Amino acid sequence: MKKIISQGAEAILSTDGKTVTKDRVTKSYRHPALDGRLRKTRTRHEAKILGMLMQSRFPAPQVTSVDEEKMVLQIEHIPGALIKQVLDSNEKDSSVCLRICKEIGEKVAWLHSLEVIHHDLTTSNMILHEKKKEVFFIDFGLSFISKKIEDKAVDLHLLLHALQSKHYRIADACFAEVLAGYSEKSKQAEAVIERLHLVEKRGRYKQGS
Repeated sequence: MKKIISQGAEAILSTDGKTVTKDRVTKSYRHPALDGRLRKTRTRHEAKILGMLMQSRFPAPQVTSVDEEKMVLQIEHIPGALIKQVLDSNEKDSSVCLRICKEIGEKVAWLHSLEVIHHDLTTSNMILHEKKKEVFFIDFGLSFISKKIEDKAVDLHLLLHALQSKHYRIADACFAEVLAGYSEKSKQAEAVIERLHLVEKRGRYKQGS
């Protein structure tokens, strides 16, 4: 019997312990035909990106089945704890938090080298694998393909914002490690981080205006 594990604005997630089923929610405010096309396109797109990641051996769930007509995506269940929970429970042990955040930076660099922009990088969309003790990324529903430095910088900016919002006590130290890991693994790190600083300045300007 499947158990609902998440019920968000975009989809309902349920699991039987081995797989996770993502059922995209109908939007009543949209025209039915448009809603159907959008949900079908997004289901197909997410499955395609997860397939690309699987071929590159990137740590993300594997797709087990896709039903475009019903807008249902079935993926591998990743056993473990959300990184949000791991950071919260180890907040006083900085070595654990910093090690994990450096690994996150390395994984984001890997993702960007594949030209994949996650676009929802939060610690609730990452899992520390129960057995492998490796960070896995989940929920690629908003992801897209891009070579643009700007898009990669914005991806990192969203992660910084998530850390500041959910882990404000350790956010600065953690994000410094994210950037350290990113810099070690990304050939575009210098350009991306330089653009990141510009993105941050734009954000502060908008808040002040």
